[in-house]
Amino acid sequence: MASISQLHKQLINKERSAVEITQEYLHTIEKLEPQIKSYLHITKDLALESAQKVDQKIARGEEIGTLEGIPIAVKDNMSTKGIPTTCGSKILEGFIPSYESTVTQKLHDQGAVILGKTNLDEFAMGSSTENSGYQVTANPWDTTRVPGGSSGGSAAAVAADECVVSLGSDTGGSIRQPASLCGVVGLKPTYGLVSRFGLVAYASSLDQIGPFAHTVEDAAVLLKAIAGYDSKDSTSLKVEIPDYTTSFTTDLKGLKVGIIRETFGDGLDGVVAEAVNQGIKELEKLGAQVKEISCPRFRYGLPVYYIIAPSEASANLARYDAVKYGIRSQADNLMDMYTQTRAQGFGKEVKRRIMLGTYALSAGYYDAYYLKAQKVRTLIKQDFDNAFADVDVLISPTSPTTAFKAGEKTDDPLTMYLSDLMTIPVNLAGLPGMSIPCGFDGQNLPIGMQLIGNVLREDILFKVGYAFQQATDWHTKSPNLG
Repeated sequence: MASISQLHKQLINKERSAVEITQEYLHTIEKLEPQIKSYLHITKDLALESAQKVDQKIARGEEIGTLEGIPIAVKDNMSTKGIPTTCGSKILEGFIPSYESTVTQKLHDQGAVILGKTNLDEFAMGSSTENSGYQVTANPWDTTRVPGGSSGGSAAAVAADECVVSLGSDTGGSIRQPASLCGVVGLKPTYGLVSRFGLVAYASSLDQIGPFAHTVEDAAVLLKAIAGYDSKDSTSLKVEIPDYTTSFTTDLKGLKVGIIRETFGDGLDGVVAEAVNQGIKELEKLGAQVKEISCPRFRYGLPVYYIIAPSEASANLARYDAVKYGIRSQADNLMDMYTQTRAQGFGKEVKRRIMLGTYALSAGYYDAYYLKAQKVRTLIKQDFDNAFADVDVLISPTSPTTAFKAGEKTDDPLTMYLSDLMTIPVNLAGLPGMSIPCGFDGQNLPIGMQLIGNVLREDILFKVGYAFQQATDWHTKSPNLG
């Protein structure tokens, strides 16, 4: 389990070459992929070529950046020029983009070594990575269990040391929930902080790209590398990106922490509640002032999300019509080609959400469902605004449970949707949220604690997370993969 800073030091001191480091991670991938199945595409040649360029730069005596030569994995819903981008869907099987997403271009520009594209729930719709059209990713801590979703491949790849850090996307918890289930750090940044150009859209007002890492420090380094204004994204924020590592401290004296009352109660596993409460006590030892905070509309996040997100998805996924890209079913007329291609290419969960969204947007139901959901979304944001008038950071469990068995919830969509109960309101409000490991249950499955910050206050999340990790060792634990 090597950090970015450790590998960077080894490179500049010429203790190891970038090619050697890359080959080591490629070997781990080759060894573990038959059981973990984190990757949909492994870009071995590209990775070694990128590593060679870093070694040549070092040989010339040139300085290298923090990310140069660092092996990274990318969720397969970010466009990568010349590399397959499937979104975990059969409808995009064989699709190779002609352009690069902004975030992956930034990684290339900074000399990062991209090892491959990771598995996900189809079009990022799911909480277990069981909805992929290609394979089911396993949780490295127990391969009979799910890694969470939709960014399960990215989370599992970090947990299994198949990469140093990775990128995922978060629409309703798809970074934080798998981070919790896989025992790693996962951050959803403020909406608009990271460009969505080249991220294949699920729900455009909610989607956001963010990092997975073993440590808060690595997550901070990766966020700085990918954040920033992008004219290609109309929702991109024009703000200066700080060096987040300057906010690190081991003293939280004076920091006000709010515990969201509504996140502790029915539906929360007792062992998860105990671990998070122990984590809160640790923050108190570090000097934080802790108080209970009420966000009364927090519980409405789930129903609001499952109206707004499917509505936006039904519009975004209309582009997959067999004309421009993706697979095409043979048919006698245009309408049959549309319907047969979509019936063949989309999985059950995607079809379910398209139908839900189309219904919510249809004449006669728009006001009753979609418009009302948007109004409640505003009230949820107001609750957060009120909370941040009193405290600096909010805390809740990340997931109501630890990792569940593969297949356990696939026949009950409503139970599966509850996996994102704690994370969804953060997306609806456009706030930054981070999951950090805070314990294990009796079956040695990781538990995550969610930190929620006000808009553009990622620095506070990193400050709290770093202090917590300096005082605990949960993040240093590794699964036994033989």
